[in-house]
Amino acid sequence: MQKLMRKDRGNDLFELAMYVLAAVCFVYFLIKGPAPKMWQAVLIAVVLLLIRAVVKLTKTTMFAALRFCVLLFIFITMFMANEFGFYSVIPYLDKIEHLFSGVILCFVGLLIYGKASDIENKSVTPSAKVAIWLSLFFSVAMAGVWEIYEFTTDHWFGLNSQNGSLLDTMTDIICGTIGAVMTSFYLVIQAKRRKMPLLDE
Repeated sequence: MQKLMRKDRGNDLFELAMYVLAAVCFVYFLIKGPAPKMWQAVLIAVVLLLIRAVVKLTKTTMFAALRFCVLLFIFITMFMANEFGFYSVIPYLDKIEHLFSGVILCFVGLLIYGKASDIENKSVTPSAKVAIWLSLFFSVAMAGVWEIYEFTTDHWFGLNSQNGSLLDTMTDIICGTIGAVMTSFYLVIQAKRRKMPLLDE
């Protein structure tokens, strides 16, 4: 198995650019306003730092594809959607986010399989089929869990995350599932090429 602990310069530059952009946004909105946009920039930097902290504390190695997806997801949801107000510019941006979350959660499922089977110490012989199925089911399940969370917060706190619509809820779950299925097919192809993250030889 190839070593996962290798420098990921592309993602490093991507993350650095996001810190720089967050700093620029902070200064701009500090001067021009509104204040919530300024604190949104701070939140972005905090989220990036928290991800680094969790990875370090759990001694987990994020393979390149997962790290890129996480960084891109933060850029789309926190910069484009919230900081720059692209919800009103890009149609169905919310659905694109849910589609993309399915991709990320599928990779997270793969990461969980790797940690659970202790692949780096080779205590368990890894199975690409099991890893892919687990990743798929984990991602689909989490899409449902997220909608449960939105339903609960809407009901308890009077929010409107689901637009009071079963159609919105089911469309979000379907988008997340589609993202998970597409990623599973990608992992199948990678497994056949023996280039699957965590399981490559």
